[in-house]
Amino acid sequence: MNLFTLNLLLALVWATITGTFTPMNFLAGFLIGSLALYILRLQYKTKYFSRGVLLLKLVWLFLYELVLSALRVARDVLSPRMRFRPGIIGLPLTVKDDVQITLLANLITLTPGTMSVDVSTDKTTLYVHAMHGDDPEGLIHDLRVGFERQIKETLG
Repeated sequence: MNLFTLNLLLALVWATITGTFTPMNFLAGFLIGSLALYILRLQYKTKYFSRGVLLLKLVWLFLYELVLSALRVARDVLSPRMRFRPGIIGLPLTVKDDVQITLLANLITLTPGTMSVDVSTDKTTLYVHAMHGDDPEGLIHDLRVGFERQIKETLG
């Protein structure tokens, strides 16, 4: 049994013992179970807690990029001058797993100003439509250093 499943089981036991099956009580049980598993982690070699931190870093990176790109798109849309040059860019992939590619494509699509269009059949290139496609090398660098690197660290 992996530690996440065990943590969910501990949260369920907590809710059963307290007799309250509310989402907040379940969350409290999950946090208490996490604390108990964290204390016991010295006996077991696991990446459960470090992976949780990496997942939070990925969420933080996405929220940062979401706000930044939303402000950039809003500025460009509300500006009287057209500052953007749309284009489709081929992003060479360093992630190879289907889950990692799907997560990367979805994070790109959820970020304003970019949209994943297609993945090559050999899964080496992700085609991205960008509102600011006039600097493909810069966009590829930003995506590779940002989302792709964090996804590889989190799910790798």
